[in-house]
Amino acid sequence: MTNLFSRFFGAQRRERVLRKYAIDDALWSSTLDALPFFGHLNADDLQRLRETASIFISQKKFSTAHDLELTDTMIVSIAVQACLPVLNLDLDLYRGWVGVIVYPGEFVIRKTVEDQDGVVHEVEHDASGEAWKGGPIVLSWEDAQMNATTTGEPEAYNIVIHEFAHKIDMLNGEADGHPPLFRRWHAPLDSTAWADVFDNAYDQFCARVDAVPERRWVRFERDSLIDPYAADHPSEFFAVCSEALFVTPHAFEREYPELYRLLARYYQQDPAGAGALGKPNTPEA
Repeated sequence: MTNLFSRFFGAQRRERVLRKYAIDDALWSSTLDALPFFGHLNADDLQRLRETASIFISQKKFSTAHDLELTDTMIVSIAVQACLPVLNLDLDLYRGWVGVIVYPGEFVIRKTVEDQDGVVHEVEHDASGEAWKGGPIVLSWEDAQMNATTTGEPEAYNIVIHEFAHKIDMLNGEADGHPPLFRRWHAPLDSTAWADVFDNAYDQFCARVDAVPERRWVRFERDSLIDPYAADHPSEFFAVCSEALFVTPHAFEREYPELYRLLARYYQQDPAGAGALGKPNTPEA
């Protein structure tokens, strides 16, 4: 009886959230029109994505910096892109934090790092996105729009998916390219099977990057489907490949078929095959 009442009140709460945070029809259409990588989703998938995005918006606090005006367009665009990777998983993968901070463009990150000799350095660099463990996600709105419909082949770049992949990766500790595996979605995939494919692909990619002569670097950087930045750390490789899975799935599958299958299995989506893997999840408020 207790479970019955819990399900009833859970369903009631979910319906209230969906009404309160409903995405306007015109805004929903314009958001999808501006983001060309939802083509593998059918009508039912898109409806679930819309509901998932509404619940996500109800759970997160959006704010801006540098006098940027926060608009419904920003909120819905970021929410929809963030919810795509977890569409067939669970919004609970984004638990434990609430803030999404949007800058107009790139912003400066300052960090304290210790080198191999134990010397501490203060460093700073420009960034278009940052995911803080236990804290907010920070995004450049200029970069968050870079997948807007354009002519020609899209780039394997999506800062929103990238940073939210980091958040998933952080759920089981420090981001290391080994995200949590859940029996209900990923069985019989385990940590050993993941490492066999992912670690090998990362090592091969790093070797490929290291072998590029300096005189050919600019061309390699331009032509590589996977941004060479992915060689910096396994966590970056996971995030960058997550971008490629959703934004350029056909090219990603052609060039990295085994890695494509691993990530498609992880996210329970097959964008190149225009299908879902496993049973779709219904998000809870």
